[in-house]
Amino acid sequence: MRRVVRQSKFRHVFGQAVKNDQCYDDIRVSRVTWDSSFCAVNPRFVAIIIEASGGGAFLVLPLHKTGRIDKSYPTVCGHTGPVLDIDWCPHNDQVIASGSEDCTVMVWQIPENGLTLSLTEPVVILEGHSKRVGIVAWHPTARNVLLSAGCDNAIIIWNVGTGEALINLDDMHSDMIYNVSWNRNGSLICTASKDKKVRVIDPRKQEIVAEKEKAHEGARPMRAIFLADGNVFTTGFSRMSERQLALWNPKNMEEPIALHEMDTSNGVLLPFYDPDTSIIYLCGKGDSSIRYFEITDESPYVHYLNTFSSKEPQRGMGYMPKRGLDVNKCEIARFFKLHERKCEPIIMTVPRKSDLFQDDLYPDTAGPEAALEAEEWFEGKNADPLLISLKDGYIPGKNRDLKVVKKNILDSKPTANKKCDLISIPKKTTDAASGQNEAKLDEILKEIKSIKDTICNQDERISKLEQQMAKIAA
Repeated sequence: MRRVVRQSKFRHVFGQAVKNDQCYDDIRVSRVTWDSSFCAVNPRFVAIIIEASGGGAFLVLPLHKTGRIDKSYPTVCGHTGPVLDIDWCPHNDQVIASGSEDCTVMVWQIPENGLTLSLTEPVVILEGHSKRVGIVAWHPTARNVLLSAGCDNAIIIWNVGTGEALINLDDMHSDMIYNVSWNRNGSLICTASKDKKVRVIDPRKQEIVAEKEKAHEGARPMRAIFLADGNVFTTGFSRMSERQLALWNPKNMEEPIALHEMDTSNGVLLPFYDPDTSIIYLCGKGDSSIRYFEITDESPYVHYLNTFSSKEPQRGMGYMPKRGLDVNKCEIARFFKLHERKCEPIIMTVPRKSDLFQDDLYPDTAGPEAALEAEEWFEGKNADPLLISLKDGYIPGKNRDLKVVKKNILDSKPTANKKCDLISIPKKTTDAASGQNEAKLDEILKEIKSIKDTICNQDERISKLEQQMAKIAA
């Protein structure tokens, strides 16, 4: 019988690394032994965890800042131990969270045009873990809700707007947590743990909804992520140390919907998922390839598409949100591959002859607006992501500053602590005075920005003149 080739518009997805001058060079990527991706990307910035003496640091580079990165380039360096994980806030492209070996989570506000000086003061420090914090993950639809997981086997969910730990899941995992993933509307999380269990948890009810023992029987680390339809996708190792991927239905986790063996490499497979196209990209740490698969509801459910191969092994990987892609080039994914000393963007495209907007490749995608406030989510509300069209390309809007009002536990009235005075949450008021104050504040901020810009320009001019002097003297 003649085998019919499965129809799919993604059969010819084509991966290509950018030219050398579009890479970020001379970056000392972190050597810490931890299986996170070490890189986080959004439509404005790429953030990379780097080697730092006397503490932990990461770089934040505007996307256009390609080429050689000067050793003196400013960093985000407030942690006292190595940084293990970073995650950009999905609702504010200037806010990033970091988890560290110093047992803290810090949330940072990056200036609109990037760093001109090293950043040592976070907007808020979240303290609650007793061991290093290896995982940070923002809620997909609620503003200012952040999850962290540590080597104390606890998961804490924070209201970043008040600096409070509101949910603490400290008795659900008997061993180290390898990863945590929110579902599409942020009502559930799934976790993979060293005890070889995959768990689906309702964090607000603080109960395990489903779990699978020995989802993968091998001893090496697993990963578990939620897909848009509520199924769970896992990667791990068989007893014979072969890498595996599997698809599970949380309503019945006895047997997987699909289980595939891949190869015998020993790098952990990091899954990156695009809910709009149902494509999963698997990047093995230490591999030099990215394999991609399409998930459908027809057997065998997980369909191999292709492999992007290169010469250099990857130390980590960043994944651009859909709204940061170039729709005119039919780009469906962009990765930021970390080498030992550089970061190399890799662009995935679907070849098309037409120059028109390809709406079958770009259904409406999650936008940067939060569907819920933190308080609404903690009270039990759920909401799907607010979608935007990419038809005319995504234009980043103005981000509002992250505001933090610390609650004084001894006093019922909320009092802002000193560090947060400048950034207290703006209450919706009809008071005319507050309107005037805001206008005045805007004016001052604009003036500060223009002075900073002038200083930057003068600095550039000085360095150019110094170079000219050096040439003349030589």
